Amino acid sequence: MVAGRPDSPGESPLARMRRQPVILGLFLPTQSGGWTPSSAPRGTDWSYEYSVSLARQAERAGFDLVFALAQWLGAGGWGGRTRYREMSLDPLMVTAGMAQATERMALISTVHVLYGWHPVQLAKLGATLDHMSRGRWGLNVVTGYFPDEIRMFGGRQPPHDERYSMAAEFTAMMERLWEADGNLSEAGQYWSMEEAFVSPKPIHGRPIMVNAGGSEAGLRYAARHSDFIFITSPGGADIGDALATLPAHIQHIKALASEYGREVSTIINPHIICRETEAEVQQIRRTIIEGEDVAAVDNLSRGFAAGDQTAWRGHRREQRIIGGNVHVFGTPEHVVAQLVQLKQAGCDGFQLNFFDFQPDLTFFAARVLPLMREAGLRIE
Repeated sequence: MVAGRPDSPGESPLARMRRQPVILGLFLPTQSGGWTPSSAPRGTDWSYEYSVSLARQAERAGFDLVFALAQWLGAGGWGGRTRYREMSLDPLMVTAGMAQATERMALISTVHVLYGWHPVQLAKLGATLDHMSRGRWGLNVVTGYFPDEIRMFGGRQPPHDERYSMAAEFTAMMERLWEADGNLSEAGQYWSMEEAFVSPKPIHGRPIMVNAGGSEAGLRYAARHSDFIFITSPGGADIGDALATLPAHIQHIKALASEYGREVSTIINPHIICRETEAEVQQIRRTIIEGEDVAAVDNLSRGFAAGDQTAWRGHRREQRIIGGNVHVFGTPEHVVAQLVQLKQAGCDGFQLNFFDFQPDLTFFAARVLPLMREAGLRIE
């Protein structure tokens, strides 16, 4: 046995997830307002305790993973009367807490690796979290695309494609540190290390690696380094537009991965509004829209327009009021039919978010998950 490397680690969470017809994840609302800049009444909360309760609820329902975004906003967040997303927890710290609060699910942390991190530092923290979670930790590598964020750290934003070159060097160094049984010395273009060593080693060889790029540079990074890629609909949030544009997009991602002899799973982010009747669904939708925080939505839309990212470009302003990458609304039967269509379009998994998380997740688990199993989307 190599020090810090278990002889019989058992099945990895990645292998277990990929046995499912579709991977099922929950997008935790660790920021105030969640994904919906609206003052419509709900119980969704940004607190750690709330996210832990959601994670436990999702695990009992059989979800495969939980995940939270990372962001760096100034006072007031995106503004408006709700001060949308002003409060925001660090997902790396949230994951550390959830390592002891959950037992089976994968726990994915988002890190802006270009905001002052070094590969040795993050490789060590990641390996530690992997052991704390008994091999369930994963890393969502983010380069950042809002210029104001990097300025918080006293830096300047590198050009778009260069950011992915930097991320690739960073990730490759971490991967070698997680694998090497001796000290490493390397001089890269952006980072260097001398006689560096990381222990213990991740339990399953390396943690689950994730990213969410939409550009050609981002997709090539995913093809080379990621196990999952959080994809966005090129056509926007309307389910019909998404279904029309996703197949070609996903086929391109799969072709890029095959160039490296790798498999990349594509996971999309549906916002679910589901009730027993269409009338109830439409009432909830109207309530959210009527409570729109106009200033916050305007600021959010301008923020996305100011960035140089490719993802989310197809989303219209009004679609941002409800949030999520694809809108999946309807009765349980209608929701499952749409999820089947997304699977047929090439999606390997769904990272769900809701408006009122706890009751909506409860309803989803009770009424939608059984139908997903009947439809062949999930196995016990």
